[in-house]
Amino acid sequence: MESAPSELPTTLGELRAAGYAPRSVKAEIQENLLAALRDGRDPWPGIVGFDDTVVPQLERALLAGHDVALLGERGQGKTRLLRTLAGLLDEWTPVIEGSELAEHPLEPITPASLRRVAELGDALPVRWMHRSERYTEKLATPDTSVGDLIGDVDPVKVAEGRTLGDPETIHFGLVPRAHRGIVAINELPDLAERIQVALLNVMEERDIQVRGYTLRLPLDVLLVATANPEDYTNRGRIITPLKDRFGAEIRTHYPLELAAEVEVVRQESELTAEVGDPLVEVLARFVRHLRESTVVDQRSGVSARFAVAAAETVAAAALRRSALTGEDPAVARPVDLESVPAVLRGKLEFEPGEEGREHEQLLHLLRVAIAETARDRFAGLDLTPLADAVADGHAVETGERVRGADLLAALPELPVLHEVAARCGVGADEPAPRIASAVELALESLYLSRKVAKDVRDSGDAVYGP
Repeated sequence: MESAPSELPTTLGELRAAGYAPRSVKAEIQENLLAALRDGRDPWPGIVGFDDTVVPQLERALLAGHDVALLGERGQGKTRLLRTLAGLLDEWTPVIEGSELAEHPLEPITPASLRRVAELGDALPVRWMHRSERYTEKLATPDTSVGDLIGDVDPVKVAEGRTLGDPETIHFGLVPRAHRGIVAINELPDLAERIQVALLNVMEERDIQVRGYTLRLPLDVLLVATANPEDYTNRGRIITPLKDRFGAEIRTHYPLELAAEVEVVRQESELTAEVGDPLVEVLARFVRHLRESTVVDQRSGVSARFAVAAAETVAAAALRRSALTGEDPAVARPVDLESVPAVLRGKLEFEPGEEGREHEQLLHLLRVAIAETARDRFAGLDLTPLADAVADGHAVETGERVRGADLLAALPELPVLHEVAARCGVGADEPAPRIASAVELALESLYLSRKVAKDVRDSGDAVYGP
């Protein structure tokens, strides 16, 4: 955590003299969001595919000062979107040094802080809190208690001699401790209904009640939540009074455009080897076909994390081949795509009746994605010379132990190969593994269009031939 600038006020008196007027969290977010929009700055860094749909709705909700619930299937970026909200807070904000609830020095709310202000006056020490400390996230689970969220009596404080009627015996929960910040509750329907009731006062009256205490705290929080519509209708639900208190309910979605899907994979994946744009495009198309397939249970969704994990798996396959063959650099080829269905089919829910056919179905959709990508990349390019070369006896072997240089050596010098590489964004003078990846995509497209044959051996290697 970086340190606050040294020139900032360090006492209540200095803060008052500098003119730091308190603002509510929602007012702070409104002003900073408007400033970003006016200046042409992107308030949502790293958010892809929501520019014309979700983002405008969220911005309107924040400008209206509403608490927000995001509804969407798994892997649609709901949590990532909520985490960017912290960027709309002031970078530094003053709090009472040592206060439990990050209270503003000019607006103390707990009995302890009120007493300290009365005792110390302008000498009250001030600490500056970074905006990253003002975002609190909680994954809702069935065992979450009211004490976790709101608070409970602290037996240690009672043992110290304080009476049960003393409000200072309360141990504050997550929501009060997020005072002057943002509280995000993921998978809200998973909270037991009696626990959801505890949030009603927080959202409407902005106070809390703990075991009958007459303690009223004017909490200043922005409450945001996520929910999966499938969970909302079956596994759990948001109780109607709480649902009513959210000013905005916004539906998220998977990327609508292929380019956005590709960008998400590139942004989120941590690749251990090179994966060229054509192969990332294949994976993006593959995921989109899965989301439309009747054999996959669409109620649970196909997460964007599937495509990310697929890209990382393909990269790992290329890295393994590089280690086995000594080829450098490690570059993924279409043969590495075959590792995806076997490794990742457990991330999908299939419809009843598809038992035993999962791998077959995934392999079919993967081949459709390969064919579409190749057709798009090589549109208008005559691959007949390559097909003729294979038919004339230049069989080409590929596999997890076949080097890219060996794949290229099996073919004669053909002008069309340079064009194939160029269509895949690879220059003629680039290393053999990159050129081989493009050429193998062309060979696979010829096989899928039944212009060359492909013999898959027991070892897993394959030979393109007549």
